[in-house]
Amino acid sequence: MTKTALPTMLSFSAPDLREQIEALPEGTALIGISTDGRAIAVDLDAECPHVLVCTATGGGSTTVLRSLTAQFLHQGAHALVLDPKRISHLWARGLPTVTHRGNVAGIHDALVGLGEELERRLTLTDTELDAAPRLIVSVDSAYHALRQLTRYWETFRDKDDPHMSPAVTALEAALWTGRAARVHVILNGTPAPSILGAAPHEMFGTVILARVSSTAWQRLAPLAGPAPKPSKHRGRGHVIQHGEVHETQAIWMTDADVVTWLTDPDDAAQS
Repeated sequence: MTKTALPTMLSFSAPDLREQIEALPEGTALIGISTDGRAIAVDLDAECPHVLVCTATGGGSTTVLRSLTAQFLHQGAHALVLDPKRISHLWARGLPTVTHRGNVAGIHDALVGLGEELERRLTLTDTELDAAPRLIVSVDSAYHALRQLTRYWETFRDKDDPHMSPAVTALEAALWTGRAARVHVILNGTPAPSILGAAPHEMFGTVILARVSSTAWQRLAPLAGPAPKPSKHRGRGHVIQHGEVHETQAIWMTDADVVTWLTDPDDAAQS
């Protein structure tokens, strides 16, 4: 397969890229451009409705979460952004259709609320559900967030309470039944099997990996063959969908790009 020469950075401000993004149908977001020149996107309705992103430090996972979440917000979705580092998604603060939580207590309460919203949506008629906004649950640093939630729950769990944190239970429920409720998880990091239980490839239709070890590759993308050689290009990784692997240059979208695009699209078009 012939490879296409891609720029070392695929900026949101690149010529025609924004127009290409805005032309996508609702529920579809552009991840980037593959080395064979194809647009690589995630379709939340046609595929398994969740996305897993896992990279080594500096591999661009936070940028991918920001880009995908922003695209769905632009299409009218609402978002719950869980940011255990507190500073990775400052763009999300103050946006009217986004709930941003950084401390463990806030993340716990938000996920418990998510579980209640999931149950409510599952009782809606098809017409009522179609009128509800798509809900994106964007979880950064998921492995550490899940461990924090588990420890936090143990600090006040009564002896008759369930052993598993209700926040973790709610996230697991969203992964298994989210499609039926128009709830979609974009998760950054390795989901700990001891906490979530299921194999990642059973829950995520799109897996985006960059600079991961061969062991991590086999765990997160076991049907995609041996791990390819990691790219040294910033923002370049591998997207796995339907067992196929696409080396892809991901979109680079800054905090300022997102805020301007979502709050003042005319100004974003001129920048």
